[in-house]
Amino acid sequence: QVQLAESGGGLVQPGGSLRLACAASGRIFSIYTMGWYRQAPGNQRELVASITSTGSTNYAESVKGRFTISGDNAKNSAYLQMNSLKPNDTGVYYCHSSVRSTQTSAYFEVWGQGTLVTVSS
Repeated sequence: QVQLAESGGGLVQPGGSLRLACAASGRIFSIYTMGWYRQAPGNQRELVASITSTGSTNYAESVKGRFTISGDNAKNSAYLQMNSLKPNDTGVYYCHSSVRSTQTSAYFEVWGQGTLVTVSS
């Protein structure tokens, strides 16, 4: 079993910053990607940012230049630095990872429980 533990959500004023962290634990042989998705009330879950084990990153257009994703392979962790936050960044942020538990098994997806980010004055 593999679990993702998220931390760092909260309430912040527009223009402020938050840093989210996600740590994977359990039976992990390797991680292909880690990333963050968010879901605002009434909206579908959408990709915010992702990073591969080799450091390649991908960002939603709406967060480019404001958010930065980073990873620590040794700690099976990923971080999302969010700057210049806007009210429409509000939502539940879910950590996601593609993981495999053995050298010969297929990758499977794991989701965290989610952490709430509220951007409001």
